[in-house]
Amino acid sequence: MGMLDGKVALITGGSRGQGRAHAVTCAREGADVIIVDTLSQIGSVVYPMAQQADFDETVEQVEALDRRIIAVEGDVRQQADLDRAVERGVAEFGRIDILIANAGIFSLAPAHELTDEMWDDMIGVNLTGVWKSAKAVLPQMMAQGGGSIVMTSSINGLEPGENYVHYCAAKFGVVGVMKTLALEYAKYGIRVNAVHPGAILTPMTSWQGAWDMMSGKPAGEGTEADMLEAGYSFHALKGNGFLSPQRIADAALWLNSDLASSVTGISVPVDAGHLLMPGYNNAPVKK
Repeated sequence: MGMLDGKVALITGGSRGQGRAHAVTCAREGADVIIVDTLSQIGSVVYPMAQQADFDETVEQVEALDRRIIAVEGDVRQQADLDRAVERGVAEFGRIDILIANAGIFSLAPAHELTDEMWDDMIGVNLTGVWKSAKAVLPQMMAQGGGSIVMTSSINGLEPGENYVHYCAAKFGVVGVMKTLALEYAKYGIRVNAVHPGAILTPMTSWQGAWDMMSGKPAGEGTEADMLEAGYSFHALKGNGFLSPQRIADAALWLNSDLASSVTGISVPVDAGHLLMPGYNNAPVKK
């Protein structure tokens, strides 16, 4: 017997990375799944985004667990795409019990060099897309008398980071959306919480800019091996470098299950102790 037997979960950004881990975990625990993801490359994102093969692999893994899945191509910045996914899910599965608002992008630049496109894309996907995803499912959850929403923020929704003010702004904003919706919809039996991943190994986090950032090497000189080694310094807990997306899926599973039936409005860091570590200025400016 699974922790989500009989439930239906909608997962944005569900075709790969953390989204795939959520989809497969929900299916393993007895839920039918709806995934939404875009196949269009966003202009300000330099790493390759999801491909049809990613969709197909997630569908295959869910179906191998004997669960049903609906895969919808859509952009979380477009309310019509999300509404269409909800309509299909309700039509075929009868209900939606869980939303995991996971879709996200990442880019890097000093604040004074950020383009309007980089800012707008980041806020559009990582913040507005979370709100629009919730907006799409809330009427159905209200009508059926409850539901659970888990929003993916970040450690950078709790602390700042250099060269991605737009990402931090979006992820801090997710916390405000989460807490407000948790308060506003508690009377309908809808729980809303956030997970805050530390350094997680996904296609979004493993590309040249991220390799350079994590390794501290000049632009273009970092490698994935450098980044993975640096992950051990990012986390405090023994043996924890870059974490598997499964660690985030496990946290969301708890939040979406009956084990957390009285938990709402909280932030759950999954960061192997990163936030416990004291700060240290590696490059002090003395004058």
